[in-house]
Amino acid sequence: MKALLLAGGRGTRLRPLTHSRPKHLLPIANRAHIDHVFDLLVAHGVQEAVLLTSYLAERFDGVVTPAAARGLNVEVARETTPLDTAGALKNAESSVAGGTFLAFNGDVLTQLDLGSLVDWHVRKGALATIALTPVDDPSAYGVVVTDDDGRVESFIEKPPAGTVPTNLINAGVYVLEPEVLDRIPSGEPYSLERSLFPSLVAVGAPLYATGSDAYWMDVGTAPKLLQANQDSLIGRFLTPAVPEPGPEAVAVAPGVKIGDDVSVVRSCVGEGSSLANGARVESSVLLPGVEVGRGAWVRSSVLGEGVVVEPGVHVAGRAVADGAVISG
Repeated sequence: MKALLLAGGRGTRLRPLTHSRPKHLLPIANRAHIDHVFDLLVAHGVQEAVLLTSYLAERFDGVVTPAAARGLNVEVARETTPLDTAGALKNAESSVAGGTFLAFNGDVLTQLDLGSLVDWHVRKGALATIALTPVDDPSAYGVVVTDDDGRVESFIEKPPAGTVPTNLINAGVYVLEPEVLDRIPSGEPYSLERSLFPSLVAVGAPLYATGSDAYWMDVGTAPKLLQANQDSLIGRFLTPAVPEPGPEAVAVAPGVKIGDDVSVVRSCVGEGSSLANGARVESSVLLPGVEVGRGAWVRSSVLGEGVVVEPGVHVAGRAVADGAVISG
């Protein structure tokens, strides 16, 4: 079975961190988010994946060889014109002509049981199956309503609080039959969520959905990226990048220079960073090569590659572009 990974978005909600990289290469526990997706695929025996890219596609070249060393053959396909979620899958139709395949929205971090999802899909005889996940506030998402057998009846986009019969939303992970691609127009933008799936319901096609309590996070914003890193440290999201998770865990990459009286709390510090005497880093993510000056304090922030925090400066609740210098 192959997996198509939708990775063409410009990451506008994560700017300025995405001015110089696709959002899928931002780190969770000092590893690119997409590497954690690869972990999930490898754990479920998937051997081939296609990254459907557009924005800064060349930046993905660095993940291909390491993935192959772990048993996952990754192809990078680039769209010259963005085609939205369904259009991107249509553009890769020749890659999945052999049978049932998986598709992922690129900003999803999850530990979903892919084997169980595929088994459900096969048992139902589905043309398409949507993985669902529960959320506390479904009004911020698109709610998927099913009958007792799991067949999708309707979609409700961002419903008012307290007005929907379920808190299950589209988790952005799908099992699809190649025939579903016949329903997508070629060479033009077309959405899975807004166009394809509602059209399947309208014609009575076998579209199913099933829920799971497995870990799930949309890491498309800086607060969610921070939360995912926190979850990896405490063990809510399990990853070999944090071998001993817990309330006091931190992730400090190789080559980090740490001065005297430095405090690192619930944070991930990227390779080659430098924390001068008396620096404090709390509930933050530092990409490689960040310099935190003497007595400086970084809290609840994501600092891009090569950022310099000058001595004594306090940084709180910020996402900072690569190479920026933060002065008092």
